[in-house]
Amino acid sequence: MRTPLRRRALGWLATIAAALLLPGITMPTAQATIMPFGRDFLWGVASSGFQSEGHAPDSNWTRYIASGEAGDDYENSVDFLSRYISDINLAAHLGVRVYRVGIEWARVQPQPDTWDDTAFGLYDNVITRIIAAGMRPMLTLDHWVYPGWASDRGGWRNPGMVEDWLVNMRKVVNRYASRNPLWVTFNEPAAYVSTELRIGAITPDEAPVMLDRIAEAHNAIYDTIHRNLPAAQVTSNLGYVAGAETEVNQPIVDRIADKLDFIGVDYYFAPLPETSKAVQGGSNEGPAIWELPIHTEGIYYALRHYARQFPDRPLYVVENGMPTEDGKPRTDGYTRSDHLRDTVYWLQRAKADGINVVGYNYWSLTDNYEWGSYTPRFGLYTVDVRNDPRLSRQPTDAVDAYRGIIQSGGVPAGYRPTRPTADCELVDPPDSCDGTVSFPN
Repeated sequence: MRTPLRRRALGWLATIAAALLLPGITMPTAQATIMPFGRDFLWGVASSGFQSEGHAPDSNWTRYIASGEAGDDYENSVDFLSRYISDINLAAHLGVRVYRVGIEWARVQPQPDTWDDTAFGLYDNVITRIIAAGMRPMLTLDHWVYPGWASDRGGWRNPGMVEDWLVNMRKVVNRYASRNPLWVTFNEPAAYVSTELRIGAITPDEAPVMLDRIAEAHNAIYDTIHRNLPAAQVTSNLGYVAGAETEVNQPIVDRIADKLDFIGVDYYFAPLPETSKAVQGGSNEGPAIWELPIHTEGIYYALRHYARQFPDRPLYVVENGMPTEDGKPRTDGYTRSDHLRDTVYWLQRAKADGINVVGYNYWSLTDNYEWGSYTPRFGLYTVDVRNDPRLSRQPTDAVDAYRGIIQSGGVPAGYRPTRPTADCELVDPPDSCDGTVSFPN
């Protein structure tokens, strides 16, 4: 039986006061006029190492899958490692300027005292190809996967995990700093903790300790990156949880705030209307991921939340997309291209209101292994892993839509989202009700 990924808020994180108003940001009005983004705006696509690469080495996640608890077998996912040239070409054909990939710790350091030169050589080739295709790499150091030997030592329960992690990541940073990538240290730290809880790698009592260790590791590798390249741009992207962002992500933000060059924000879902509970990655509870509520105006509030807290930092949407079930049309009739255009409208609205949003990555270029299941599909190009042995990349309607958006710098000035704004309490309360955004007249 397949167990689709479920999402909701982490209940164990402490509540901290909301951010202060930022004078440089105008309050939303119905008169705002959107303009296209300039040529310096960073349109991109995102992927993750383990979720897409295939040929997975021993890790915490291969072991969890082998236990039978994950749902779908991993197989070779969408086999990015064998198809990276063609996938990078697909991204380049869209016109994107950024391609996000991961450098998998379990692949490059298969044993505590051993690094795999072949694996590093493969990543060398991937990064070289991205740059040759006219894009800037965005490199993720940790996307929720670590080597089997680190799992044997206790994973994030082990006090030595931070130093084990840093030994490898220093080697990665020293190798690739000269390529001037954008850096993501940890993907969605709070959701990482939640996922480790879900798969039984830590207990609830150990969750705060894991968060402390992630913060320690982030702060240390930030310094390493900047010693290599003082002008480097580093973040740890935050999986925004509408209606509960302060409770969920503020604890990690407080620990790493001084060592974020830009604020990476991931945005997907609104709170559940029946319960008003927020939703986030890392839990098997609640509706299927493709049944979760989507209100694209929520990305405006997510960006405004962090613009108020970090008025001196640029904001970058590191992940955003819309899931479907096995690639079928959504029951609500919302198409991937409509969702993309509507989202970009709200990015342009944010920019018009003084929010310094500098980039946007679509999650994801292709479908992939969605942490236990191939049923949720997010890709611009869909891949039917369970039924298509060729793993062919089939374009969705969003491919042409995204290409057109990039060429035009956004949606036209007269564009209006395909759906009206939702009642404020359904989007991102209380912020969405304290300063509600609406369409121009």
